[in-house]
Amino acid sequence: MKKIVLCVSLAVALAGCDLRPTSSYGFRLPDGDAEKGKQVFAEKMCSSCHVIEGMEDLREGMDPEMTVTIGGMTTQIDTYGQLVTSVINPSHRIARGYRSEDYVDDGESKMRNYNDELTVSELIDLVAFLQAQYTEFPDY
Repeated sequence: MKKIVLCVSLAVALAGCDLRPTSSYGFRLPDGDAEKGKQVFAEKMCSSCHVIEGMEDLREGMDPEMTVTIGGMTTQIDTYGQLVTSVINPSHRIARGYRSEDYVDDGESKMRNYNDELTVSELIDLVAFLQAQYTEFPDY
């Protein structure tokens, strides 16, 4: 009986540590529409600084000087909460490769603040679109 209680307790504890990309760990909004999110990405001119592999056409006529790549293969896909935070608070966590003066000013991200420009629905759809751009390396 003790073994069963221990196994159930362990399973419950491990369930709370779920950090997969679809994890509900942290703040969670409803699921979005990735196609609408692509429209938001284009309308809000996200492509003026970001490029998505296979969607270079979104950057047509943009200055290629400051380009941050979104998507592709990665060892770990950001959780939903991490992507929401990256959009509404880009200075919260700046990746090591983007800490140069091209992307950061006095320790703060140069990404402009979209909090007054995005509706909640647009944010939800944008995050669905962004998350769909990543593929996790397979475990071998």
